Amino acid sequence: MAFAREALRNIFKKPITEKYPFERREPAEGFRGRPIWDMKKCIGCGTCVRVCPVKAVEMVGRGREAIIKHHLERCIYCGQCAESCPTKAITMTPEYELSDTDKSRMLHVYERK
Repeated sequence: MAFAREALRNIFKKPITEKYPFERREPAEGFRGRPIWDMKKCIGCGTCVRVCPVKAVEMVGRGREAIIKHHLERCIYCGQCAESCPTKAITMTPEYELSDTDKSRMLHVYERK
């Protein structure tokens, strides 16, 4: 009986859900999406590698010749790497649709050109 009463009460109301992926919302201010590295600012100190709690950041080499590998399938988007970077070379983007069925596309490699 309670179910029928609730159904009748809500039958003419507008749905509160969104029609994702056709309707998308912008992430809230301060949202932590995918981190990206600006290799012009990066000094290759390795702080991002040391502070990452899930080892999603890997560095090959040191200093200005370093290559950064970011494993998206491991990342928990905590933002610790961006907060700890002394040169602010890492920024958190509002990008959040990051899943993929191909693991090779989950690796982002940053190197100087």
